[in-house]
Amino acid sequence: MSSERVPTTILVVEDEAIVRDLLVAELQDAGYQVLGADTGEKALSVLRDDNQNIDWLFTDIRLPGVIDGWRVADEFRLTHPFRPVVYATAYAPEQARQQLHGSYFFRKPYRPAQVVAAFRRLSSDLQVGSGGSGTSSAA
Repeated sequence: MSSERVPTTILVVEDEAIVRDLLVAELQDAGYQVLGADTGEKALSVLRDDNQNIDWLFTDIRLPGVIDGWRVADEFRLTHPFRPVVYATAYAPEQARQQLHGSYFFRKPYRPAQVVAAFRRLSSDLQVGSGGSGTSSAA
């Protein structure tokens, strides 16, 4: 019996409401459970309240407020060091070194279907035991 819960729960951190709503809808249509946050501060609150139930993270890098997407991912990875993270930004990534194994990077604009495909690839990698051991760029 698989230890993975079905459906997978993804935290989506995106400050642009239209982009977040489209991505959440696409992920839900693909069968994922989705939690949303529009700032890094709200994302950290969700992580503190419900971290054990969050399987994967999608985060915009540049967020309003003090907490950026890198920090959100760092907090997520403190508890779940091998779980997938998908990063996105309209700007050049400040530090490519921030990307960790099992992660993808998307430049905006991207299509929500591309993100769903990335999570499917990550899921497939995890199921075959590779642990999502590579860092990939997309878009």
